[in-house]
Amino acid sequence: GYGKNDYIKTQRELVIITAPGPGSGKMATCLSQLYHENKRGIKAGYAKFETFPIWNIPLNHPVNIAYEAATADLNDVNMIDPWHLEAYGETTVNYNRDVEIFPVLKATFDKIYGRCPYKSPTDMGVNMAGNCIVDDEAVRNASKDEIIRRYFTAKVNKKHGAKNDSEIYKLELLMNNADITSQDRKCVYNAEKLAEDTNAPAAAIELADGRMITGKTSALMGCASASMLNALKMLAGIDDITLIDPEVIKPIENLKTNHLGSKNPQLHINEVLIALAISAVTDDNAKRALDQLDNLLNSEMHCSVMLSNVDEKVIKELGIRLTCNDR
Repeated sequence: GYGKNDYIKTQRELVIITAPGPGSGKMATCLSQLYHENKRGIKAGYAKFETFPIWNIPLNHPVNIAYEAATADLNDVNMIDPWHLEAYGETTVNYNRDVEIFPVLKATFDKIYGRCPYKSPTDMGVNMAGNCIVDDEAVRNASKDEIIRRYFTAKVNKKHGAKNDSEIYKLELLMNNADITSQDRKCVYNAEKLAEDTNAPAAAIELADGRMITGKTSALMGCASASMLNALKMLAGIDDITLIDPEVIKPIENLKTNHLGSKNPQLHINEVLIALAISAVTDDNAKRALDQLDNLLNSEMHCSVMLSNVDEKVIKELGIRLTCNDR
């Protein structure tokens, strides 16, 4: 029962409970605190800010489907709030955990106040995010991209050993519900097309302005490194010239394979960027390309194969949203 949880002493009239993610005990903490405050004669209240699902847009809007995709591992399910529909005759969207816990919350408030101030889970929320959507098409497209990204992430996690077949199955259902496939993510199509044409790993980057750049595997660098270098060249307006002299790359390859025990001589993204920085000391084109790193922010990227942790880390630090095939 609630009495088993410790009472949290507070000094302010308004207290905000926050946590790093779903299923972390925010609501349980609040309900426990209501119980303890009531025992001490304090008539405490409770309201909730829940960004997703957005209650005043359609149940099957891509934003709400993207929320289900983001919580597929928790098996959250969006649904019409039956309490709100009964009380007001108005259709609103909520999710299973809030709907299921509402009778407990209502009983708690009935005990404290004599009646519950809320008639539904939607009532107890203060979210107005739905009113902030000014470009519905942009929001829909971004949501569909997010669903696809979650799908690729789950597939890669399974390859790494996660037991998440049910999560992947649910994501496939959600993609079907949103009427999308993985190929609707533009960089996926371009990366996989190049991989098919070259019969080797390939990558594609869609810049924030919509321009598409690809990169293929070579003897000197992997496809992710090649696409990154090509993207910097495009952003800098540099023609198809060699930015990094092979003579700069060779010592790095030698260090990797002959001294650091690596069996793969191809340069990772961080090694390519170091080589580019060295070249920038004497080459103006290399400097111009290096200066474009910040403009990779909010790009979309897909690789036809799984990348190393080193490459993934650099891509994330640059603010690029990455997906990979699970091979």
